[in-house]
Amino acid sequence: MKIYFAAHSTTKDNEAHLSSGWKNIELSDLGIQQSKEMGEKFKDIKIDLICCSDLKRAVDTVKIAFGDKYPIIVDKCLRELNYGDFNGKPSEIVEPMKKDHIKEPYPNGESYEQVVARTSKFYKELKEKYPDKIVLIVGHRATQYGLDTLVGGKTIEECLSVPFKWQPYWEYNL
Repeated sequence: MKIYFAAHSTTKDNEAHLSSGWKNIELSDLGIQQSKEMGEKFKDIKIDLICCSDLKRAVDTVKIAFGDKYPIIVDKCLRELNYGDFNGKPSEIVEPMKKDHIKEPYPNGESYEQVVARTSKFYKELKEKYPDKIVLIVGHRATQYGLDTLVGGKTIEECLSVPFKWQPYWEYNL
């Protein structure tokens, strides 16, 4: 199975430097434009199926980019990490706390180990159901951490130590 991973487009919270977590928030004007560009980037790439988080920013990214061109699976297992009491708080507060929450959940939220287990379970079930398909996953950093640990052999610590650098998409062979 081949998987392309793309991060959801820019949100109003991203622009305000807030860590959204499980908050449902809108794409910004830039995010709407990025979503249109995503559709263009994938127009010559074969895709059989799109899977995305059920959070509004991921669903809206997919709808704007692809409309109803592909079958879409929307699943809460692909959500961002639940920062619990810190959902929607300034990134300057949340970012430095991340390594403290690899095993220990955020208050009223989850840990990175929990989110990686959640996303990895989804990817394994996806491979069982669609072993020969080419799938685009549209999600969040935590969604990608599941792929990086499952396929890339990285540890959660390694995932958290590398600053996010946007690119149009990443490729994985599952």
